Amino acid sequence: MVENDFFVLLAMLLYFIVVLTIGFVYAKRSNSSASEYFIGGRGVGPWLTALSAEASDMSGWLLMGLPGVAYFTGASDALWTGLGLAIGTYLNWKFVAKRLRLYSERTDSITLPDFYSKRFGDRKNIISTVAAIIIVLFFSVYVGSCFVTVGKLFATLFGLDYATMMILGAIIVFLYTLVGGYLSVVVTDFVQGMLMFFALAVVVVGSIAWAGGIDNTVAFMQAIPGFLSGSQIAVPAFDETGRQLVADGSPVFGPPAEYGFVTMISMLAWGLGYFGMPQVLVRFMSIRDAEEVRKSRIIATTWVVISMASAVIIGLVSRVILPTYFGTQAEAENAFIVLAQMMLPSFICGVVVSGIFAASMSSSSSYLLIASSSVAENMFRGVFKRDANDRQVLIVARFTLIVVFLFGILVAYDENSSIFSVVSYAWAGLGASFGPLTLTCLYWRRTTMQGALSGMVAGAVSVLVWHNLVKPLGGVFGIYELLPAFVIALAVNVAVSLLTKPPTGEVQKQFDTYMESGKAE
Repeated sequence: MVENDFFVLLAMLLYFIVVLTIGFVYAKRSNSSASEYFIGGRGVGPWLTALSAEASDMSGWLLMGLPGVAYFTGASDALWTGLGLAIGTYLNWKFVAKRLRLYSERTDSITLPDFYSKRFGDRKNIISTVAAIIIVLFFSVYVGSCFVTVGKLFATLFGLDYATMMILGAIIVFLYTLVGGYLSVVVTDFVQGMLMFFALAVVVVGSIAWAGGIDNTVAFMQAIPGFLSGSQIAVPAFDETGRQLVADGSPVFGPPAEYGFVTMISMLAWGLGYFGMPQVLVRFMSIRDAEEVRKSRIIATTWVVISMASAVIIGLVSRVILPTYFGTQAEAENAFIVLAQMMLPSFICGVVVSGIFAASMSSSSSYLLIASSSVAENMFRGVFKRDANDRQVLIVARFTLIVVFLFGILVAYDENSSIFSVVSYAWAGLGASFGPLTLTCLYWRRTTMQGALSGMVAGAVSVLVWHNLVKPLGGVFGIYELLPAFVIALAVNVAVSLLTKPPTGEVQKQFDTYMESGKAE
């Protein structure tokens, strides 16, 4: 516990007030139409677009999951995962952002599933309905991971009950998403992105100084077999309860394991997920002007590289400062919080750890909003009640918010859940389902509706099958499920498209017009 919990609570309370105020400020504008509620009327500037995309994407995983992995097994997993995500961030902004902004506007699409259906002239909205189901399925898991972060944060800070604190934090997220819509989410994401960046910078500098400087820190880590190696991974020794052994006040490690080529590729494959992340892709659709994408790309990539590098360093240095404090990887995900408590005055600690809550709020609010928009716009108005007005759509969207919110709480109820593991599963599901589809939609004229639908379903099913049945076999099959599922989805999309009739002349003309506009590159 910190010396003065009052000042920690005060700082966090002030932050909550700011966030909820933003939600209420944008409530009137957001409720003026479905377009405003779901996509901000396509009027979001480059700074807001860039930081909201990355803050919503990284979530509590950046401040808790990634440092936890680095603390427990050393640099390899965190390093290769971070590298894959940095590359994926840049490539997504480079090859998808501008094209999606132009094409979605041309098709008058305000949600990602809506774009997929209109891209192929799917008047029955079959593609958008299936896409909406996949989004709700995997985003419910994603929302749960964010609520896990919230619960661990408050339980670690104040020694309070995990379940109670998790539910309280979840309710705050739900309220400001329910009231404010997309614009409230984007603006608070911008604030939260800045706060996350500040929190990482403060803790990474302070932790290195606390550990006795760079030389002492590196010397300690080098003494742990494989801890700093990019081609090996540290292997903690466990007791019969599954906790790391401690001998003479030091953590016990076995001989390092080789970090082979397959494992490296597996971690780099995280970057493929970006091409199918709805919470990022919707930011591309909402940017004010396609010509501002380049500026957003520079801002976003810079933020991601610095933030992830800082998170990995914090995890590694935590092992020096707190060598035996955490006995499991799930516990090690609290390293950032504990360091902030140790090093900082109470009020500043409250501001810094608000960055964790900020990350969780920015992500879970995006997931809740996208899931609700997919059901309301693409299933309710797209299939069941085509003449529904905006008011009816917003009512359905908010009802969906409640359902996903409750399911997320159910997923998060186990406090021993690993944020890193939960996020990796949902990331794979969304990336494999929508990544190949997004790329073929934007780049391949010959893609058919049947190919798009088959590939999307193949991606989702492949992730479920590989994760639960194939991956446990180990060896080469132990690769991260996103990579094989992405390849399978792309192959199915291409094969089925070539085996079915070409798209209609209207669909092909729309694609040609979009490509020939001279703005798509």
